Amino acid sequence: MLALVTGASSGIGLEYAKALAEQGYDLLIVSNQEKEIKETAISLHREWNVDVTPLYVDLTDENAVKDLVNYCHEHKMDVDVLVNNAGVFFFNELVKTDPRRIDLMLDLHVKAVTRMCRYFGEDMKKRGSGRIINMSSMSAWMTMPGINIYNATKAYILNFSRSLWYEFKPHGVTVTAVCPGAVDTTLYGLSTYWRKVAVGLGVSMPPAKLVRKALKASQKGKKQTMPGLINHLFVPIIKHLPDWFVFAVIKRLKQFQK
Repeated sequence: MLALVTGASSGIGLEYAKALAEQGYDLLIVSNQEKEIKETAISLHREWNVDVTPLYVDLTDENAVKDLVNYCHEHKMDVDVLVNNAGVFFFNELVKTDPRRIDLMLDLHVKAVTRMCRYFGEDMKKRGSGRIINMSSMSAWMTMPGINIYNATKAYILNFSRSLWYEFKPHGVTVTAVCPGAVDTTLYGLSTYWRKVAVGLGVSMPPAKLVRKALKASQKGKKQTMPGLINHLFVPIIKHLPDWFVFAVIKRLKQFQK
C-alpha cells in the first residue's frame, strides 16, 4: 500500500505521513522544501521501517502534477491514498496583497488539487479502489475580510470534493473533504502565546489529533468531516455574524499577528 502526501515536510502534512507510516503504508512525500523533505524521509523510514520516497516538487508549476503522475507510472507506484494537503495562508486586504501571493494560493488550492484528483483519481477508478483526502477548512462557510481568497479557495475544495465523491463512489473510490477550524501550526502567523491560548480554549486543535480524525473519516468513506465539537456549534453562528462583530474580529486578528 502506498500513500502520497503533499506538503509533507512540516505541520499537518508531516502528521499525515507519520500516521500513515504507522498504519504500514509506504510513502511518497512531496514538498517545495527540498532539504526538509529529504530529512523527513530519513526520519520516517528509521522510525516506522517503511519505504519513503521524497520528492521536491513545486505544485504551482503548470506541469508539476503531470510530471508527478508520470513519475509514479514509470516507477510502477500505485497510489492507494492521496492526501492533498499543501497550502498557504495569509491575512491581508485584497488590494494590499502582492498578486504573486494571490496566484500562489489559487495555484495550490484550486489548480493543483483539481489536477491531482483528475490524474490520480483516474488511476484509482481504473483499479476500482482508492481514497482521496482534500484539506478544506471551516472557513469555507465564512465571509471574513482579510482571508477572502483563502475562504473562497477552501469553499471550492469543499464543494469540488463533495461533488467528486458521487462520481467516484460507484467505482470504489472515495473523496473526503476535511474542514478543520484553527489548527496549532505556524500557518496562521500567530505568536506562541496566542497559539497556546487557542489550544487551551479548544479553539485550535493539535495537528496529530486532527489527522487521526481525518483518516478515520476517510476510512469510513465520508464525504466530509469537521473535527471538533466546537466547530459544529460555531458554523451555524458564523453564517449570521453582525457586521460590527466582523470588524472587531479583524482588528483583534491584526493585533495577534504582531
